[in-house]
Amino acid sequence: MADLKSKLENTKDKVVGKSKEDFGKATGNEETELKGKVQSSKADVKEKLDDVKENISKKINDMDNDK
Repeated sequence: MADLKSKLENTKDKVVGKSKEDFGKATGNEETELKGKVQSSKADVKEKLDDVKENISKKINDMDNDK
């Protein structure tokens, strides 16, 4: 399971990114909106990568237990 620190970091990045995106939209600041989208998307990618790592680790452990 992905560690708690990583999950908290990803959640923080999603929330802050979405806030920046919304603030950028509200103020008409395209740069801030884009930075928010990037930050939120980066968190999504990290989360997926953590899931892949976790799945690989489980499969390796399962193979070791089958021996």
